[in-house]
Amino acid sequence: MSNTLENLRRKITGAEQLESVVRTMKVQAASNIGQYEMATKALGDYYHTVELGLTACFRQSAPIVASEWSGQKTQEITVIVFGSDQGLVGQFNDQLADYVHTQLDTLPGTKTLWAVGERIYGRLSDASFKVKKTFEVPGAITSITSLVGQILMESTASFTQDEYSRMYIFHNRPDSGTVYEPACQKLLPLDATWQHSLAQAAWPTGNLPEIIGDNTAPLLYTLLREYLFISLFRACAESLASENTSRLAAMQRAEKNIDKLLEDLKQNSRTLRQSSIDEELFDVIAGYVVSMEEKHIKQKS
Repeated sequence: MSNTLENLRRKITGAEQLESVVRTMKVQAASNIGQYEMATKALGDYYHTVELGLTACFRQSAPIVASEWSGQKTQEITVIVFGSDQGLVGQFNDQLADYVHTQLDTLPGTKTLWAVGERIYGRLSDASFKVKKTFEVPGAITSITSLVGQILMESTASFTQDEYSRMYIFHNRPDSGTVYEPACQKLLPLDATWQHSLAQAAWPTGNLPEIIGDNTAPLLYTLLREYLFISLFRACAESLASENTSRLAAMQRAEKNIDKLLEDLKQNSRTLRQSSIDEELFDVIAGYVVSMEEKHIKQKS
């Protein structure tokens, strides 16, 4: 009995230590989610400023048509996929890879993929995709800018060489109903409807903008780089927020299971302890009865 109780005590201690680790990971995941969500919201004002600059450009010059990006020489599509290299995220990479496969099947042309993360690289390679470049997943919010800068540098070189005519990004984004959901955004060529809506948008002040000089190309190129930067940064931040949301949900499930396990172990411990106490009481009572019977026999003799 003592050995069984001792085993239960060790299991209870181990479960309590594991619960402490799970709670720490929950706090860390929740903190990370808050940081990534704040970073995403902080892009709002900056994105609005870039949109105003594009509005000024499109007011003064004609919108860019799709053929101007590559002269329609190729039907190459570059696809950037943001995955996760962390554990305890469930089907994070698998679901995203399935979504990428489903969406790209509907697009004509040759697809070349850039993977952010070794695990998503493996999933995409297993699906027979051509993965040309691989990037490391940022470990903190401060590392997102470096990653986006690297992607922009690579993509600028590719477009300068006229390798790619279209660019899409795939990532998971937070969703209140299902923790996260896969999402796709077409970055290039610029959507014609979006360009026309910007060109016709009302200016927020009474003083209309005017671009100095007849050539708007340098300014437009700079603004488009900022537009790409914001889009990539937001996609990466949402992906990391989704990753931590998935981990938080996993930790909540684990904590619930540990609580149930602890309750069962403690109940078993109480039952065994009570059984041990009952056995000791029975032994005492039995010994008392025997001693009284012996005393009674002696008195008679």
